[in-house]
Parts: sequence; C-alpha cells; structure tokens
Amino acid sequence: MKYEQILYTVTDGIALVTLNRPEKLNAMTALMGAEMADAMAEADGDDNVRCVVVTGAGRAFCAGADLGGGDRFAGGWGGVEREYRRKMPMEIRKPVIAAINGAAVGAGLTWPLQADIRYVAHDAKLAFSFVRRGVLPELASHVILPRLAGLSRASELLLSGRTFLGDEAVEYGVATRAFAAADVLPEAMKLARDIATNAAPLPVAIAKQLIWEGTGIDLTEWRKKEGKLFNFTIKHPDSREGTKAFLEKRAPRWGGSINRDYPTS
Repeated sequence: MKYEQILYTVTDGIALVTLNRPEKLNAMTALMGAEMADAMAEADGDDNVRCVVVTGAGRAFCAGADLGGGDRFAGGWGGVEREYRRKMPMEIRKPVIAAINGAAVGAGLTWPLQADIRYVAHDAKLAFSFVRRGVLPELASHVILPRLAGLSRASELLLSGRTFLGDEAVEYGVATRAFAAADVLPEAMKLARDIATNAAPLPVAIAKQLIWEGTGIDLTEWRKKEGKLFNFTIKHPDSREGTKAFLEKRAPRWGGSINRDYPTS
C-alpha cells in the first residue's frame, strides 16, 4: 500500500517507519494512525523483516494529535474511509524500536510506549498531555506505564500531563537509553541491525510474546475498555475547552463535574 503520511522502507531486514509530516511536527491524524497500524501489519507479515524502527521526520517525533487541522484526530480511526490492516507495536512478532528523535506528546508518546525498546533524545520534550486537553490517556498507557515507571511515577506523569525531558524519561524507566538528537536514529538502527543479523527470528518472536503476556493483563481487552472511556471524554465539553484553551494559549476553564458527569459503565 502507498502511504501518504508515513514512509515505509525495508533494508537488510529492518523496516523503517517514518512519520512524515515534518512541517506539522508529525502531528498525528486519523489517517496517520491508520497508516502506522497498517505498516505494523505489513512488517509482521513479511519474513524478510526481522526488526522494526519507528522515527519522525525533521526535528520532532510526533507533537501529538493534530488539533488545528480539519482532520482532527478524535480517537479510534476517525473518519478514515479506506480499509487498513490494524496492528499495534505490541501485537506484531518482530521487535519494535522507537527512535524518539524529538518532541513526543500525547498520542505521540503513548504510541511508542507500546514499542519494545525506546531510544530518546536527551533534550526531547515529552508529555502525556491528555488531561490538559480534557481527555483521557489511551493506547493502554494506564497499564504499560505503571509497569515501566512504577505506580507512583506513572501516576505523576499521567495525572499531571506535565512536560519532562528525555533524560528524565530514562531515569523514570519510560525510555531505554538517551542520546544526542542526531544519534537517536543511528543508534536505534545499530541495535536493529544487531537483532536482524544475530538473533534468530522465531525465538525472538516467542520471547516478545512471553514478555508482553507476562504483564498479566490482556492488553487488547484493556485497550477496548480504555478506548470506550477515551471516547466518552472526547465527547465531553471539556475536550473542546481543552483544545480551544491550548490553541488560544490560555488557562482552560473546566466545566466537568465528577459528581454529575462521571461515567457509570
């Protein structure tokens, strides 16, 4: 399939997936999300692919959902009409390395959270900023992040939505290693080449499955539950207020009431 908002190439057993909207800091649209999921399925089904690396074009990895365009990312697959295969990084049978070369915010951080390994730029600005936009974090981040960072640190990051840097991400366990921005992709490709050359694909695939199953959570079912609640927050007026306040560069005026509005199912 020919992609519009990502690049997909395979060289020497490595599938390189590049988010390719550099003029928008690779802000995610429904189309980009669908193409990324399709690229994961493509890599999974190709025996010539031994490892996957995901990065961003230009100076950012992904600045989060595209809140300013007509194709506003609003959970799920949005208004994308074409049929795409749908697999997430945790679901494919190849190691996935996220090369976070710059800013990664919101969906731009929960997506690589599902990768097996994350390399990050020392000074990359990162944030699980959802609650500051009036919506819920998604993509199983409520399960994955506590297992990486511990309950207390995960709570700090998810419940505050604050910005932190790549070095702190390594300290917290959110990322694996930090490098100068220019070195993030080369170092990720170096590891990918090592895996593609020296690691047998079948035991690697089985080991990956066991690692994810070892979390003790059915992540597919969890994403469904989380997605339902994510969509609830997307439809609440606070979601519109959070986006509007962000674009207008002002403090949000939240109207939601826990006692009145909290979902019962």
